[in-house]
Amino acid sequence: MSADAPGSTAATSAASVSVAPATGAGAGISRRRHLTVLTLQILLAVFLAVPSAAPKLIGHSSAAESFDRIGFGDWFMYTVGALELAGAVALVIPILSGISALALIGLMTGAFVTQLTVFDGQYAITPVLVALPLAAVAWVRRHHNTELVALARRRL
Repeated sequence: MSADAPGSTAATSAASVSVAPATGAGAGISRRRHLTVLTLQILLAVFLAVPSAAPKLIGHSSAAESFDRIGFGDWFMYTVGALELAGAVALVIPILSGISALALIGLMTGAFVTQLTVFDGQYAITPVLVALPLAAVAWVRRHHNTELVALARRRL
């Protein structure tokens, strides 16, 4: 009997996976809520990639001046830009979305503290306004964190 023949273990497993109802912490999310959060994830990813990470990664003079004022130099500017871009990409990858939102909240916390201490709080509200929707994404997509840990454990 071939592996794809009806009644075979592989065919039965594949069929049960495709028709089985969703289970776990994320199973109860409504379609509307899922689409709302997905839209939020995409908007946040675009914001983090284009007006936030891009100037840092290309070494735009406005970003370079800000990071010179911080005192860490260009290497820190490129690192922050790369972290923002990586977080933006991971934010739209389902299994990474929850952990990415948490990591980006950490990055926004650092930006907030920097705004308060180095720039006298001039734009301190901006990282807070980014962190709040990230917190909503992290909460709604928290079940993906469990899936990611389970996947990592299976691979070890």
